[in-house]
Amino acid sequence: MATTGTEIILALDSDDLGEALRMVDMTRDRVRTYKVGSILFTRYGTDSVRRVKQAGGEVFLDLKFHDIPNTVRGAARAASGLGVRLFTVHAPGGVEMMRAAAEGAAEGAVGAGVERPLVVGVTVLTSIRGEGDTLDLVLRRAAAATEAGIDGVVCSAREVSAVKSEYGSGLVAVVPGIRLGGESGDDQARVATPGGAASAGADFLVIGRSVTRAADPAAVLEHIEEDIRNA
Repeated sequence: MATTGTEIILALDSDDLGEALRMVDMTRDRVRTYKVGSILFTRYGTDSVRRVKQAGGEVFLDLKFHDIPNTVRGAARAASGLGVRLFTVHAPGGVEMMRAAAEGAAEGAVGAGVERPLVVGVTVLTSIRGEGDTLDLVLRRAAAATEAGIDGVVCSAREVSAVKSEYGSGLVAVVPGIRLGGESGDDQARVATPGGAASAGADFLVIGRSVTRAADPAAVLEHIEEDIRNA
């Protein structure tokens, strides 16, 4: 059954902030949230988050925090203070680390007077191949995320249904590795179409090159929305 609330997050995986902001300007009528990841953030720092927000977008900060709990707590506090909508930690960091991230996110939101962002744990990168072994690992890391009290997980569309079945629909599923029909997977191994991921139960679809490389990004987004609606 399709998740009617499935939402697109557009990945701004560029090393040019001006180019990223032009993409926000071209697509903000169809996209609410934009991914700021390690490429943009390493070059421009917190200014990348601030400028995307000024341009009218909300931010998914995808830095995959993975360190000792106290350090991650501080990073989560800082991310929350930036006013991002959601951010990532690496689930292999363990329950204590993810719990510290959740606590830091709450502290940062209170300190900045903003809404607490969603904290999502990256289970297994979608560039990694595998079926049975990968599913088992995703489920074990989703169990740790649930125990830690964070809001959701990042996994491929192939694992979403099992994750939701095991841990409930309330656990947010963020799904990268989205490709349109007939597209190359590039460096992604576990891929799915927007409709396929929505049918599996994804709450958020992280989509980048399919849109940002297109001659008409808005038209591609319209096609993706239709695929989700028909799922």
